[in-house]
Amino acid sequence: MKKIIYTVLVFSGIFLNSCTEKDLEPTLTVNKDVNVISNVGDLKGLLSGAYDRMTSATYYGRNVIVFGDVRSDNAYANGTSGRFLTSGAMDMTNSNVDADDAFLQMYSVIANCNIIINANISGDQVAIDHVKGQAMALRALVHYDLVRIFGQQHVGTGGLSALGVAYVKQFLAPTEMKPKRNTVGEVKSFIYDDLDKALTMMTPSLNGDKKTIRTFTVNAIKARVALYFGDWAIAKTASQAVITGSGARVLTAAEYPAAFKANLQANSIFELVFASDDNRGNDSLYNIFNNTAYGDVVALQDLKDQFSSTDVRGGMITIQEKSRLRNTGKFTKADINVVLFRFEEMLLINAEASFRLNAADPSALTNLNLVATNRGAVAYAAVSIDNILLERRKELCFEGFRFDDIARTKKDMPIVDAVRQTYDDLGPLIYGSYRYAFPIPLREMNANSNSDQNKGY
Repeated sequence: MKKIIYTVLVFSGIFLNSCTEKDLEPTLTVNKDVNVISNVGDLKGLLSGAYDRMTSATYYGRNVIVFGDVRSDNAYANGTSGRFLTSGAMDMTNSNVDADDAFLQMYSVIANCNIIINANISGDQVAIDHVKGQAMALRALVHYDLVRIFGQQHVGTGGLSALGVAYVKQFLAPTEMKPKRNTVGEVKSFIYDDLDKALTMMTPSLNGDKKTIRTFTVNAIKARVALYFGDWAIAKTASQAVITGSGARVLTAAEYPAAFKANLQANSIFELVFASDDNRGNDSLYNIFNNTAYGDVVALQDLKDQFSSTDVRGGMITIQEKSRLRNTGKFTKADINVVLFRFEEMLLINAEASFRLNAADPSALTNLNLVATNRGAVAYAAVSIDNILLERRKELCFEGFRFDDIARTKKDMPIVDAVRQTYDDLGPLIYGSYRYAFPIPLREMNANSNSDQNKGY
């Protein structure tokens, strides 16, 4: 039987010429045969390996978060070290390293999850199911990240019938070695199936701390996915489950700045661990946002202008060298945890879903203002989609949401600084442009004869 360390490498053709044993995270390289995964401890070890892979600079350790802001009206790439210039300009080719690295890393996390989900072991079935449910929720989250970056839902006529990504459910099954791309609608359905099944498999009393997937996290994932796809009833129900049951709360204006300098804060729902002996150094979010040798991502003045003088969030964007505006409030050091889900996002999801379902629902304004007034901003007098999107822009800036908010609401990319937002070489970024999706990496296209390239590439 092939060993885990080997089978991870041959998950698909892209792995054969891209990874070596040296590249694998220590927590993934379990030196035992697949058929020797014998207890829940082995499953937990593999789950830890999946989390560790998510902290890579090519995934949530930097790139996937940066993509959401540098392609929008929040930030731009200044070229200090050459990073994010092509992805920021949305001027990519099928050999672009940003797309290639992200694609590979996300599918490697899915490979871990599928080993866990399909493992045939005996023991405490409740405990086994809880870990498998966690892996199932994680698999759903990673496929969501893949489809929102590589899917064609916002290209041309787009929609649910457009090409999404391959939703991979098996590890090394012959039919999965060269998987075809599912439609966006199929990917969405599979995501919901995984999340619903995860909730049936997981036991709330076995929930760990905020560094692991908990039942509340599953609902948080579902709420985010439902918001993206406009499934308002699902978004409202799932976000409400987190708001009322997670034990998290909104931070006050006084608490807010310091919260980004420490881990496991009161508003955190799920975070990826970045330990001091595991920090990404020059590849970290800290070094890409701040005035360092790798400080490529700079805030745009238009973002800064959205904050009133009393809004504590505005003080987290400060002027540094050469009059450049920097994100100096979030990701304040290389080894700070990355919070993937927090309470304030759930409030804003609930506000939008409530309003879209019933414009007269008072909870929409209540939840919107719970965020705004706890930042020192003036309360909104009324709810509108523009107000909700503005509050999301202010609250979630530099956390990777802005591009998706523009795309899911079918908007053209706002041009607030024609010099720094370098889109004009290929014409205005109109909604429906092929540039709203990343290319499928050339490496995958060469290895997988069943894969189709995205339009325009």
